[in-house]
Amino acid sequence: MIQQFILLGEGYNDLYELLELAQSNQSRVHMLLRLDTTYQQKNKSSLVLILNPASPGKMMPLYICLEGIPSPDDVPSKRYDLFEQLSGQLDIPIHQLKVKSSQNFEDLNLYYQYLIGVLRMNRYIPPLQ
Repeated sequence: MIQQFILLGEGYNDLYELLELAQSNQSRVHMLLRLDTTYQQKNKSSLVLILNPASPGKMMPLYICLEGIPSPDDVPSKRYDLFEQLSGQLDIPIHQLKVKSSQNFEDLNLYYQYLIGVLRMNRYIPPLQ
């Protein structure tokens, strides 16, 4: 199975797209995920929607709003509140991990490979087959 990150962006419109993807694909939602990091010396969070592969496909998409939301532990955020509301609507918990920042990597694809390794190691996504 192929796991692939799909970057949506950091703003409200990108988050609305992520929320709509989750609501319109409720039967495929595998996990909601919050990745916490320090980006440009500020605590930031990335929000991730992981979908199960479409039938008969073999790609598990991971939609990500990358490091654009202030950590909800530090600053209240309307964007994170919307993500929590989605979690409540779908009755799916938000899993949380602390990870390295994308700034630590030369290329965004290397960062995504690192995240996929972390998610596999924590058994949030299935191993490479």
